[in-house]
Amino acid sequence: MTESASPLGSVDKALLALDALARAGAGGLSLARLAADVGANKSTLHRTLAALRHRGYAEQADDGGYRLGPAVLALGTAFLAEDNLPALLRPALERLRDDVDELVHLGTLAGREVVYLDKVEPQRPVRVWSAVGRRQPAATTALGRALLAAHDPREIHLARYATDAEDVARLTATVADARRLGYATETEENEPGIACVAVAVLRAGRPVAAVSVTAPVERMTGEPRAARVAALLDALPAALPPGMTVPAPST
Repeated sequence: MTESASPLGSVDKALLALDALARAGAGGLSLARLAADVGANKSTLHRTLAALRHRGYAEQADDGGYRLGPAVLALGTAFLAEDNLPALLRPALERLRDDVDELVHLGTLAGREVVYLDKVEPQRPVRVWSAVGRRQPAATTALGRALLAAHDPREIHLARYATDAEDVARLTATVADARRLGYATETEENEPGIACVAVAVLRAGRPVAAVSVTAPVERMTGEPRAARVAALLDALPAALPPGMTVPAPST
């Protein structure tokens, strides 16, 4: 099928130029190579690039080549900010909910706590204390443990999330298990009869959020638990937006 023409050619050329520069990476592209990739003559593209440079979306290297500018990073950061994550990830949360017919949560780290950003209810209700906007210590939740495990160990200090030396040792072991398995767990530590499994959501290798499945303990043992873990590790990644994924087990 033939791709429909852009309604505004000049804007389309600018977007195509940004796409090409993104694919080129830090090395950038010469004006001639970029013009060939975009399908524009060099004089027209030079004016387009001047506009992109003016707004910080492109920059010119010492050798004359072009690469992405810092304003692109600011756009990506805003798009993946806490306020945007629920809308961005809601289709993936609903897909996971439909696969397992269990309660699904979305959360992110906020200091030492996890803040709940979204909650997708199953057909069979599960009564838990969670609500969008509520916070819980990261160390005691599957969401928080998944996020801590997904960070580079050199960048995260687990003692900050614990209350004493014994708690540090327990959290260290729990996070190590989560890294090894690719997912984190919590069973009846916050509510009697309730268990959770969770995975971090990564962008460019860095955690931006975590997703959990929450269910009664009797549905989180044996084969039912394995099915819910499989959905987190397989079905969820397939439903995530482009550029997002979940951690691979360290084994």
